[in-house]
Amino acid sequence: MNKERLAAFFDAVLAIIMTILILELEKPQELNWQGLVALAPNFFAYTLSFLWLGAMWMGIHNTWERVTQISSRTVTVMMCLLFFASFFPYTTSIVAQNFNNSFAQIIYGIIAMLVSICVVISYQTLRLADPKNKALKEEIADYMPIFYFDLGIKLLGMVLSATIYPPAMMYSILIAGFAVILPRRLYLSHKHDIG
Repeated sequence: MNKERLAAFFDAVLAIIMTILILELEKPQELNWQGLVALAPNFFAYTLSFLWLGAMWMGIHNTWERVTQISSRTVTVMMCLLFFASFFPYTTSIVAQNFNNSFAQIIYGIIAMLVSICVVISYQTLRLADPKNKALKEEIADYMPIFYFDLGIKLLGMVLSATIYPPAMMYSILIAGFAVILPRRLYLSHKHDIG
């Protein structure tokens, strides 16, 4: 399989997953401003999930610009990534309706962490499939410290969700987005502008 075929499949499935998110969004009980305000946790969960998946897609897309070869391991890991990502509409719906429930928050966090881990494993399979690709190696090496920081923030959020503050999981993903994903995007766009 060539990289374009896998990338097209990944894009298509992820687009469907992101579309299903809106279908799971709860409707207001009363059709007025108070009814919409009452659904603030639903809108927050939807927005966070949509932006998180979008940021993940952008990161993968940017990395795949340097990919010249993939392996069967890459295909397998990308299928696992899509499998876990397909749970986002389900877990987003659960956490939106039970925002202050530790278990709901932890389930959401587990899915986010599994997807992140699959992204990193996919990067390693790409590096192994094309060991002479220096640009790809550099990109992955730059990403690894960011991944560990991101995972640390999510683990902290999970511990806080389980012990003292249930919404901590979603807020940790939001913080990771601002502390990790946005600076990485700015760094990469600046690096590409210079290079």
